[in-house]
Amino acid sequence: MGRIIIWVIMLIGGGALGLWLDGRWFRPLLVSPLFHVVTLATGALLLRWVMQVSRATGRLLARLGREGEVPRMETNKLVTDGIYRCMRHPMHFGLLFFPWSVALILGSPTFILIIAPLEMAFMVLMIRLAEEPEAIRKFGDAYRQYQQQVPMFSLRRVCLRQLVEEPPRKETA
Repeated sequence: MGRIIIWVIMLIGGGALGLWLDGRWFRPLLVSPLFHVVTLATGALLLRWVMQVSRATGRLLARLGREGEVPRMETNKLVTDGIYRCMRHPMHFGLLFFPWSVALILGSPTFILIIAPLEMAFMVLMIRLAEEPEAIRKFGDAYRQYQQQVPMFSLRRVCLRQLVEEPPRKETA
C-alpha cells in the first residue's frame, strides 16, 4: 500500500510541479495547440502500452506465481518462465514509463524533460533497494541464482515483444 501512495504522490506532485514550473519556463509551449496534440497522442499511446504490459505480465505472474491459497496481489513461487526468462521485473519495466506517459498527456515540458525521468530513476532505485531484497528474503538462493542469470530489464527486441503477449489460459480439468 505504501508503494501505491508513493506512486500517487509522484504523479500528482510531478504534474503539479511541472505545470507550475512550465508557467515560468515554457510559457510559449503551454499555448501551442500543436505541441499539446502531439504530446497527448504520444502519451495516450505510451499509456496504452504501459497498461498492456501491466495486464499481460500481471496475468502471467498470477497464473505462475501462486500455489495454494495466496492473497490476490501476492506470490509464493518464483516465476522464471515466459517474459521472466528475459528480465526479472517486466511489469516494473512497463510501469517505469507511466510517469512519462502522464507527463506527455498533461503536455508539461518540465514534467516530460526533467521530472518524469527523475521519477523513473527513483523507481529503478526503489526496485533495486526494496523489491530485490524482498525477493531475496522470500526466495533465497533461488532468487540470487536467478539474478545472476537474468538482467533486471532487457531491451532485446524478442523481450520487448513478449512484454505485451497474453499468457496462455490456465488449463481446467
